[in-house]
Amino acid sequence: MINVTKTFLPPKEEYDRILEEIWHSNQIANGGKLHLELRKKLKERLEVDNIILTANGTLPLQIALNLLGNEGEIITTPFSYVATTSSIVWEKCTPVFVDIDPDYLSIDERKIEDVITPRTTLILATHVFGNPCNVEAIEKIARKHSLKVIYDAAHCFGVKYKKRSIFNYGNLSTCSFHATKLFHTGEGGAIITENRSLHEQLFYRHNFGHEGELAYHGLGINAKMSELQAGMGLAVLPYIDTIKTNLEQISNWYDTYLNVHGYRKLAIREFTEWNYSYYPVIFESDKLLFKVQKKLNEHGVFPRRYFYPSLNKLPYVTAGPMAISESIAERILCLPLAFDLKEKEVVKISKIINSSI
Repeated sequence: MINVTKTFLPPKEEYDRILEEIWHSNQIANGGKLHLELRKKLKERLEVDNIILTANGTLPLQIALNLLGNEGEIITTPFSYVATTSSIVWEKCTPVFVDIDPDYLSIDERKIEDVITPRTTLILATHVFGNPCNVEAIEKIARKHSLKVIYDAAHCFGVKYKKRSIFNYGNLSTCSFHATKLFHTGEGGAIITENRSLHEQLFYRHNFGHEGELAYHGLGINAKMSELQAGMGLAVLPYIDTIKTNLEQISNWYDTYLNVHGYRKLAIREFTEWNYSYYPVIFESDKLLFKVQKKLNEHGVFPRRYFYPSLNKLPYVTAGPMAISESIAERILCLPLAFDLKEKEVVKISKIINSSI
């Protein structure tokens, strides 16, 4: 069976050695040695000034929206994972959807100003599949209308745009370290911002609001990453370059062996250093997608309809039609992509797709 993805697990003995440190320290939470070590290494690796490590990748969105959203209208994309929209609603804000660019699949910046109202507080955009939004245009709009910008950069570990970490755009970025991601801590995530004052406000909010042991800056929740999670991250981190190289090679194999019409690939924005963590294909029709998916499933291959449905269709939001997002969501399929996928397996998958089309 070939699934859409596979979690990279480091050699068990390497993680066991890290676990020994945790057992000897008798500290498994509250910013222990491994947590601090991982934070330092990620700051260096990602070329960012400030990073907060969290227990999962959704909490950063919720904390950021709680701080900056002010229960207002949040301009956002309908084409993302459900957490992007559910976090907005969870924090008592109102999602205002803007349709997507049909090539890059990120929010169409040309349509943002049309929906700005006096209740708009910020823009929450997703770098879909690690493909950067038009960050310059969004920044210009945000400055003009005095809006904050949050980037859902869940897929963006290691991505650069114009030689700069994608995490350093906007007021802040969030990232996921879920087990399916390029870099993972089992479950986990991060909040990244260049603004030191904003970092401090986000930091105390992720730690119950604490100011030392006995005082409080203000309201907060518990979003801290544990030592066990940090230990997994430290075990995975040395393999990231190898994993990324493998994913790029596998993507190149798909490019070579998928040789029919009837689908198109994601267009990567110019000046992007991409991380190759997904291989989405967009079919000409949903009928063709279902035909291909059925054939792949019959041969033990399980791609994923990612993202589906278009988020304006969620039962707990009120939104009008988003023609492009809805069309893409009906026709897009992420093909299997894992660090150890073999060329013969890519050939098998490609042959099934080619013959189905």
